[in-house]
Amino acid sequence: MPRESFSLNNLPNWMRGRFNDGQRFLMLCICAGVLCGLVGVSFHLAITFTFEHMFALYEGLGFWTIPAMIFSPALAGLLVGLMIRYVSPTASGSGIPQTKAAYYQNFGIIKTPEAFWRFIIGTISVGFGNSLGREGPTVHICSAISSKLGRIFGLGKLRIQSMVPVGMGAGISAAFNAPISAITFVFEELFDNNFSSKALGGILIAVVVAAVVERSLIGDHSALHATREVFETSWWMLVCLAIGPAAGLLGHLFVSLLLGLRAQFKQATKIPSWARPALGGLSVGLIGVTVWQFSGGHNGVFSIGYDDLNSTLHGHLIWQVLLLLLVGKFLATAVCYASGASGGIFAPVLFIGSMLGGLFGVLMVKFLGVDQSVAAATALLGTGAFFAAVIRCPLTSVLIIFEMTQNYSLILPLMIGNLIAYIIAGKLRSIPIYDALLLQDGISLKKLPAYRGDRDWRNLPVSTIMTHDCRSAYGELDATANLERIQKDGHKHHGYTIVSKENQQELLGVITHHELEELHAAKDTRRISEWSEGQNIIEIHPDDSIRDAANTLVVKDVLQAPVVSRKDTRKLLGIVTLHDIARQQNAIEDSMD
Repeated sequence: MPRESFSLNNLPNWMRGRFNDGQRFLMLCICAGVLCGLVGVSFHLAITFTFEHMFALYEGLGFWTIPAMIFSPALAGLLVGLMIRYVSPTASGSGIPQTKAAYYQNFGIIKTPEAFWRFIIGTISVGFGNSLGREGPTVHICSAISSKLGRIFGLGKLRIQSMVPVGMGAGISAAFNAPISAITFVFEELFDNNFSSKALGGILIAVVVAAVVERSLIGDHSALHATREVFETSWWMLVCLAIGPAAGLLGHLFVSLLLGLRAQFKQATKIPSWARPALGGLSVGLIGVTVWQFSGGHNGVFSIGYDDLNSTLHGHLIWQVLLLLLVGKFLATAVCYASGASGGIFAPVLFIGSMLGGLFGVLMVKFLGVDQSVAAATALLGTGAFFAAVIRCPLTSVLIIFEMTQNYSLILPLMIGNLIAYIIAGKLRSIPIYDALLLQDGISLKKLPAYRGDRDWRNLPVSTIMTHDCRSAYGELDATANLERIQKDGHKHHGYTIVSKENQQELLGVITHHELEELHAAKDTRRISEWSEGQNIIEIHPDDSIRDAANTLVVKDVLQAPVVSRKDTRKLLGIVTLHDIARQQNAIEDSMD
């Protein structure tokens, strides 16, 4: 068979004729490293430029300084909320949960517009002062770029899936200038306990190339400007035995507050989804200005806050300022993220941890007479311990402090404190924060076939593939009103569950779109709840296997059925269709293409 001539249109076929799948994969890893390095640096510079220039302008406004600082994050929240609502729904949050979901649920396919809008929306959100970070969004953007490269160059689906950890590692490497930590983070966070070597070579290449690009553009520097003093083993290092438990408890409180507030925002249906980030931004503005005033001009609550973080890592802040910044950043980050704003929690977690550790150090300097440099050292210990407690990547939590600070003299107390914080946080809450965020959105990674393996997918529970947010007809309305509502929403389906308008989890029956049209044509003005009264509803329970659900749908000759609670068969949990099952089967079969 003759080889294809080269052109951009037939590039995948041209490469297939000259390189095998493994060779194409490694070449794309190099390309991914270059692109992710460039994008990571661009995202960093865009946020830094926006924040520094805007807040420098605000501080020169005199009387209007405080109003400007308060409403800047709120304005960003409003813009972000509208853009997420109407342009890119996946741009909310940090991006790491979305990346994990795409890896396990959709064979690593992340659409390119998601990366573009994540860049724009993330720049507005963090650059205007919202108390979030750039690292999580960088991971999402770079994973999308890497996934697109795999599709452009015609890789098989499993290879495309393997491009996601490549982009993830390159993104962390570019964001933190920490290539070793980038590799361990991918294995601890994405691969969980299933340490696979299928993408290790590609990840290694990509993170090194991304780090080279980042250092070539910005310079060979550490991400955090921490103290470089070499600390010899001393009795004061036993403070790690106190910092570890404190970080573990505070980390648990932080995660609980963030998840609790996020659940409350989700349930606040009276507040439009696009307005919630504005409320979060307004909260950041009020908290940030309060801290700014009482701390003597420290604005670390806003945006990434690296200036105050670096000051803490040199032991330059007094305990009152440390406490104000800790409490302010803690509350502002939890509210801002929970409201649905765009940005990550990596940077805020490092910030809060450094303030916690710095407090221990300042108190030791004051009451135990240790050297002032100890305050800087304990800030480093607190940074690592709080990261281990919240992010739950213990190996990464040790390595990332070394790489970001280039200070290797605190390895023993750092390892001890991080391990204690990790264990305590794990005992208090077994599910890590990124998995918990996905669970709030109705996604359980551990139930997905790509997580558990392809062979047993038919025995998985229906809850892994069912649609949680199903479209329903209201029992209180007649057929005509329901059809108008469906047309207005733009979500036409073959069939709908019938629910109460007041309690949308109360299942009243099932009706097809064709039946609604027949009732409308007959000018039947009965409420749909009256029409469905006495209907024999085909029910499926969330713990039924996919195989059993498929058999039920085939035997009953229906295309869909409601998924209801086994304890209360009138409590609607979702809907499963033959299309859902067929799509899952096709995805498994296509994975070997």
